[in-house]
Order: sequence, then C-alpha cells, then structure tokens
Amino acid sequence: NHAGFYGLDESDLDKVFHLPTTTFIGGNETALPLREIIRRLEMAYCQHIGVEFMFINDLDQCQWIREKFETPGIMQFSTEEKRTLLARLVRSTRLELCTSKLWWCQPGLSGCVLVVESLEKILGTKESQTDQCFIVLGLFSCPALPYRGRLNVLANVIRKELEQIFCQFDSKLEATDEGSGDVKYHLGMYHRRINRVTDRNITLSLVANPSHLEAVNPVVQGKAKAEQFYCGDTAGKKVMSILLHGDAAFAGQGIVYETFHLSDLPSYTTYGTVHVVVNNQIGFTTDPRVARSSPYPTDVARVVNAPIFHVNADDPEAVMYVCNVAAEWRNTFHKDVVVDLVRFGELGRGKKSCGCSMCVCMYTYIYNMIERERIARYSIEKFGLNMTLLHKKNIPACISACVFLENHCTSVFFCFLFFWVILLKFTVWHEMLLSGKSLQGFDRCRTICFVQTLMSCYCKFYFIFILFISLSLPDPLGFELGFAMASPNSLVLWEAQFGDFHNTAQCIIDQFICPGQAKWVRQNGVVLLLPHGMEGMGPEHSSARPERFLQMCNDDPDVFPKITEDFAVRQLYDCNWIVVNCSTPANFFHVLRRQILLPFRKPLIVFTPKSLLRHPEARSSFDDMTPGTHFLRLIPEEGTASQNPEGVKRILFCTGKVYYELNRERKAHGMESEVAIARVEQLSPFPFDLILEEVKKYPNADLLWCQEEHKNQGYYDYMKPRIRTTIDRARPVWYSGRDPAAAPATGNKNTHLLELKRLLDTAFNLDAFKDLI
Repeated sequence: NHAGFYGLDESDLDKVFHLPTTTFIGGNETALPLREIIRRLEMAYCQHIGVEFMFINDLDQCQWIREKFETPGIMQFSTEEKRTLLARLVRSTRLELCTSKLWWCQPGLSGCVLVVESLEKILGTKESQTDQCFIVLGLFSCPALPYRGRLNVLANVIRKELEQIFCQFDSKLEATDEGSGDVKYHLGMYHRRINRVTDRNITLSLVANPSHLEAVNPVVQGKAKAEQFYCGDTAGKKVMSILLHGDAAFAGQGIVYETFHLSDLPSYTTYGTVHVVVNNQIGFTTDPRVARSSPYPTDVARVVNAPIFHVNADDPEAVMYVCNVAAEWRNTFHKDVVVDLVRFGELGRGKKSCGCSMCVCMYTYIYNMIERERIARYSIEKFGLNMTLLHKKNIPACISACVFLENHCTSVFFCFLFFWVILLKFTVWHEMLLSGKSLQGFDRCRTICFVQTLMSCYCKFYFIFILFISLSLPDPLGFELGFAMASPNSLVLWEAQFGDFHNTAQCIIDQFICPGQAKWVRQNGVVLLLPHGMEGMGPEHSSARPERFLQMCNDDPDVFPKITEDFAVRQLYDCNWIVVNCSTPANFFHVLRRQILLPFRKPLIVFTPKSLLRHPEARSSFDDMTPGTHFLRLIPEEGTASQNPEGVKRILFCTGKVYYELNRERKAHGMESEVAIARVEQLSPFPFDLILEEVKKYPNADLLWCQEEHKNQGYYDYMKPRIRTTIDRARPVWYSGRDPAAAPATGNKNTHLLELKRLLDTAFNLDAFKDLI
C-alpha cells in the first residue's frame, strides 16, 4: 500500500532495497522495520534520485515535488541536451587532465566531476531563469571541491579566461593584479556572459573566500540582498544566490545553520538559495559514521523545511534533472533548496547517445583549445588605485546648523515616524540647535538616527534602515560585509550588543575584514560599532578586545613616516583598516561622515563606551559640526595647562572614556596647570605628526600612557613603541592602568572601583608608583 502511494511497483521496490547503503540510511537490508521501509520509499523514487520532503508541512509544496518525480517518463532528455551535457563533461575533464599534468601535486575535481554540470544547469534552467540576470556564487576550497576543482568551476561556469588561470598558476608568469596575500583558488571574479539556453545576459559574481569552511555563506547572502535592494528586486526574480558546500563542512559548521536561520527573516531573506552539496563521503579523510550524528549531512536544512534532493553523482542525466527541479523550486516558492551530489566513482556513466567519432572530435577540439590558451602568454595590467583620486574629491564643508534644521530636518524626520522616541526629542533638539547649546550622548539608536539625519543634508543620504537581528553574530556580520560589497556609496554599520560579543564572529573579522584588500584587492567600507569600557560589568560585558584589532594593523611601529601635506589621508589609504575611540558626539559624527566621503573604502572599527551615552561631560556644541570642522585624530589639551606649557610636569595620553575620569581626578587634586591630558581619538593609523606636536609642546613633561584596561590588554602594547618612535626614544613612556590579568575585567563592583582608584593615583603620583612599571 505504501509503495502504491508513492507510485512504485514490485520492480521498483527491488531497486529501492538494493540501493547502495552509503547513498541512503545504512543498516540491515533484510528484515527492515516498517518505518524504515516507509522512510526509504519516501526517499527514493528511482534508482538514482532520493527526495526528502515529507517533513515539509505545506501540502501544495509536497504535491509539487511528487509531480516532479512520480510522473511517468518525466526524466527524458533530447539528443541535443545529451550532447550538451557530454560537451560540458568533456570540457571539465580535459581541463582537469591538463592541470593535473602541469600541477600534479594539487588536488582537483576528484571530489565530483559533475559539479560543473550541476551549476551550469541551475544557471541555464529556462523555467527558473525568466527574469534572473544577476547570480551571486559562493564556493570554497575543501576536500569536496579542492584547488584545481575550483579553478575548473571558474573556467567552465564563470568563464574566466584560461590564459589568465594558467598565468596565475604558473610560477614563471607573475600576475600583478591579484593581491599579495592569498592563493589563486580563493580569488573572486565578476563576469558578464551570455546564457546560451535562455539567450540572455547574466552577470556572475563569485565572492572571494578564505579556507575557513562555510564562512563565505553569509557574505554571499548579504551581497545578494544588496544587489536585490539596488535593482528594486523585491521578490528575488532578478538576483539569486548559489552556495556550494562540502558534506563534512555542511554538517559540521554552525554557520551553515545560522545562514539557514536567516533565510526567511524579513530583513535578510534573499528569496531562496540553491545549496549544492558535493558529497564525496570522505570529509576531511573522515568516515561519515564518525563525522556527524545525523543520518545525512544535509539534515540541517530541515529546520527551514527546505526540500533535499539526494542524487547519484555518477548519473549525469539524474544530476541534470535534479538541478533543473531545484532551480524551478527556488523560482516557484522562493525558498531554499538543497541538492546532495552523492559520488561513488571517478567518472559518471553516460548513455551512448553520441557516436564514437563525435566523442573523439569533441575531445580533440577541447584539448587543442586548452593547449592553445595554456601556451599563450596573457599580459595583465597592474591593478592599483590612483592616488590622484584623493585630490579630485574634496570632502565638503559642514552646513550651517540653522539652514540644516529649516531645510532638511522636517522632511527627513517624516521618514522615521515609527521612531517615536526621536519625535519626542525633536523639540528639544530644535531648541538646542537654535540656542547653540550642546548635544549630549543619546542612546545608540537615536544617536545613529540623528547622525544620519544630519549627514543626509550633504552626504546624499535619504534612507536609514535599522535592523533588529536574530541572536547570531558571524552570520549577520558576514551579511553586512557582503551588503557593503555591493555599493561603495552605502554606509553599512554593524553593532554588537557588547564589544566582546564579536568573539564568535572572529572568523569573519580575521578572514574577510582585516586582510580583505591585501588578499583579494577588494575594498570594503563596513563599520563595526563595538561598545567598550571598564564599567564594573564583568568580563563578558566590558572589553571589545582592542588589542586584537590593533595587533592586526599593518603599520610599522619602528618607522617614523615622512610627514607630508596629505599625510592624514595618505595614512588612511595605506592602512588595512581604521581604528578609533571617539570621546565626543561631534567626533563620532565626523568619523562616520569621513567614512562615506573618502574617495576609497576602508573598514572602520569604532569603540563606543556605553557610559558616554548619557555622560554629562560627553557633549558637543553644534558649532563643532558646522563649516570648518572635521574629525580630530587627537584632541589636545585645551585647558590651563596649554597656556603655560613650560610648567607642565606630566602629559597623559589616553583614549576613550577614561579621559573624563582623569579630568575629574585632575580637578580634585587641583593639578590643572601641572598635568596635560591628550586624547588619541584615532588609534590606527597612528597620528605620529600630532603626537610629535604634543610632545614638543611640553618639553619638561613626563610621558605617560593611561588606560583603564589591564596592562596585557587594551592599547598599551600598540601605543608605547609608536610613541617611543615618535620621540626617537628620547624619553621613557610610563604606564598607568590595571595590572596584567587573564580576564578582561572584574565582575565585582567594589574591586572595579579599587582598581580604578589605583590607576588614577598612579597617573597623578608617578614618582611614588614607578616600581609598578
């Protein structure tokens, strides 16, 4: 009865029960329990295709799948389709053979030769490609599709020039446009080509990726979402994403689940992704029985009711049909779908639809073509950004505060009616603006909205989107990174609830954000807002680990750079990212403004103390945001000490909110004329020129770096050698802060206050505490 329900007769049952156990659930093939029989019937409609969909709780979707596999004779192909399939197989295998002879030590398509055909079929499905014109792909190098295999996909799917591939791979031919920090198989590509099946132009964007398995998934989704947004694709009909996975990584990496988890969220959906799993059943030389606890590597897709198609990758026609159905599903229901390519042999089996002479001619033609392109010496022009751009686009001056209010605030704020808190504060802002009073720190949402509104007047910003995301970190960060890739004119900000929550997103930071330009010659202007500050909140709610970000900066601490007229901008151009800790609302505004108006893009890391949001002294006048103002890399001493520099005995360099505690302590001791305090707002690139000016201004002062973090953390190890280089090691640089510790902060409020008192005493009584240095 169950067999009849699934459209199977006795001969079909024999096929079901004699399927290789490595394809479907293993176990004893005799005396199977009834539920196992039912499960196998559900999973297998023919010898080479199995479908998981009975967990889908939508009747229409289940019926749609049944029709695709239970209709008699549905999997029939014309002779022309079979010849096209053969041509693709020949092209991929001949390229594989050629590269294996040239670079035999590099693995290739041994994982699954039909992955090229599967991707081509998804791209070329007529039924699913009626409107699509932009495809974002994410492939990664792993045992399922290693090194040469990825190059094969680049050549035969993306259609990268073979001359360029050979040029990159041959050590005798050095291409100069691929960056300096990554292997060739990790590079991305952007290409526009004709889809011969649909006779339409399609744009293929392959996102560059590291070896960290599956880390590229959210980046691909973010880029696809951005492309949909910019082309007005609200249903996923023009832009789609395809992700290629390995079986072991698909089951083992948590970021896969997080990517599925975002797939249906309103702010993150890309209206369906086609996931292709290259299942060579070895993982990282690991047997599936010890690689995962679930029966199939694709079981994670069940959480979003995505259909899972298991197909024998030794059957080219079955693969072609399943990929066609998967693409149709995505276009019909706009939901994720998974194709599991289960591989058994080295090459697929093909029917004898083509004559022997045709096969020989096809092999010969493709082999000769590959040889010609391999021998050709492809000249590649050096890629580089022209520094003259720095002088062609000047950052506009700020506008008059009153003109801003009258001409822009009213219209812009109607866009944000749902932010009722802002509307309640609008009248207060109006009065403050017209009276010239100060702007104090608001909570984060309101601050960003206000900055957005202010910047919209002259930065061409007219929209702001504040997304409240799921409780995940690597996936949303990767998503925003991908979104920022699509358009350099958008200001994309990602904020952690607490700075140290970026710990679980460290892979995205280490592999994409920090070295992205050096590895893949791709600039990105994503902004990370990381709350940071010792406030007695415990080790998990205090530190954004600034030492990690500073350690990854690419400037040399032992070389004092040549100071030129455009030194500040040239530093930004040469660095791998920018690290700041703003202590005033005006400087926070200016750093975001500078971020979007620079003629190039760099990631921006902003440490944002939460206690300054409502700190009575953390305020800025609106005059600090009017014409003639700009971002201050260093805020010098402007009080009594600056009026008599010869009498200053000590200059304290610091950053962030500790300035306000130092300033309060200085007033309590009556030392305003003896101690100068300079705030380093931009930590990297290091402001060598401004530090030098400040040191020269106070020739009789001791130099001290003061921080609230522990000595083995925070900024000290980054700041000390650079300050010493600035002054040519003429004077020592003392330290005031917490002692070294394993944890970033204490959770005991009393201990926190005692530690704070000690560091403040050290800062203002240096001679008595030199034994601590």
